[in-house]
Amino acid sequence: MHITVVGTGYVGLVAGAGLADFGLHVVCVDKIKEKIDLLNNGIIPFYEPGLKELVDRNVANGRLSFSTDLDQAIRSSLVIFIAVGTPSRDDGSVDLSYVEEVAQYIGGCIDDYKVVVTKSTVPVGTNRRIKEIIDGKCSGGAFVDVVSNPEFLREGSAVEDFMRPNRVVIGSDSPKALAIVKDIYRPLYLIETPFVITNLETAEMIKYASNAFLATKISFINEVANLCEKVGADVHHVAKAMGLDKRIGPKFLHPGPGFGGSCFPKDTMAFASLGMTHSMPLKIVEAVIDVNNRQKMRSVEKVREILNGKPKGKTVSILGLSFKPNTSDIREAPSIVLVSSLLKDGMKINVYDPAAIKEFKSIFKDKISYCNDPYEASTGADVAVIVTEWNEFRNLDLERLKGLMNSPNMVDLRNVYDPEKTRSLGFNYIGVGRGNS
Repeated sequence: MHITVVGTGYVGLVAGAGLADFGLHVVCVDKIKEKIDLLNNGIIPFYEPGLKELVDRNVANGRLSFSTDLDQAIRSSLVIFIAVGTPSRDDGSVDLSYVEEVAQYIGGCIDDYKVVVTKSTVPVGTNRRIKEIIDGKCSGGAFVDVVSNPEFLREGSAVEDFMRPNRVVIGSDSPKALAIVKDIYRPLYLIETPFVITNLETAEMIKYASNAFLATKISFINEVANLCEKVGADVHHVAKAMGLDKRIGPKFLHPGPGFGGSCFPKDTMAFASLGMTHSMPLKIVEAVIDVNNRQKMRSVEKVREILNGKPKGKTVSILGLSFKPNTSDIREAPSIVLVSSLLKDGMKINVYDPAAIKEFKSIFKDKISYCNDPYEASTGADVAVIVTEWNEFRNLDLERLKGLMNSPNMVDLRNVYDPEKTRSLGFNYIGVGRGNS
């Protein structure tokens, strides 16, 4: 079977390489020639563990290729996956212009039956709109069936999530299209992956409901952590005890500086917007968004607090820029809010991240200093702030770090270090929800 994947971003490239690894012939198409040139030269345009090896293996065996020729790719494929961006508008609703552009193109060039599979995260009703657009452009008896097949990829674990998913959701009104897409994912039946077969609207809803619920757990534990600081409780013990209840579970009960990335911020806003559109406000989701925005600013307050409210002229070491470990993605990252606010406070800022320096430079340019390791970033600093829990930050030589700093202040936004041990080494330490204000 020949497959086209439209879009070579995070979802498209992982999906394309994964489908090729299933034994299918896949061409990944993008209109940005520079991205295709990079991929044809063996360069992955973003950091994701294991992805380069997966891409290289399937390029070498001839099952994966990259092109800017969408017309040829569509004509030679039975199935077209749409994996283009669906960014947020200013009002929180979803900008579907890229999806609709692809639908217009498909309708204008197909000459026989095709299955169009939407991997992009889209509001309920979008897949029916895609079919309307394509049907309106088709001629000569050509037609399509549309399938909703939302992705559930975690950045930093995307390859594993695609190859061994928790579930595969397939939504369509066409038995023929369902059979074709189920056949695509046949290798996953061998490892007993659960499949949810449903209609278009339900598949679209599953994606938003899943991400909104996970985001809710994060915002909930962040609010609990903030209260723990006021009453002298330890959120680590609270979260552990909560997680031992099998009805709750331990996942996503980790306090921090708020969630970021390409999914949770965008999807919670889109879900809330969808509720308003249908006169059914999602009050819990709206509260989750509000709590997350306040949590990012709470991180700024912690830095000001540890400097006794006098940040101007001080130097801060920011350790970790990506929104989570094992990715270079800084979209909606808490580090952006933190650095922007501290620059306004008049602070000198040194930053270090194992993967996201290039992305951060595109935003802040020469306004801050970019360093090669945590120790260079902390030299002469008045406070070190751990923003992302990369593994290399878990075993820092704290004695060395303290010796390099101007003042031994640490704000640990991921609770990487034990407060008592860190303070015993001479640090003035603030974590999240560990009984400190």
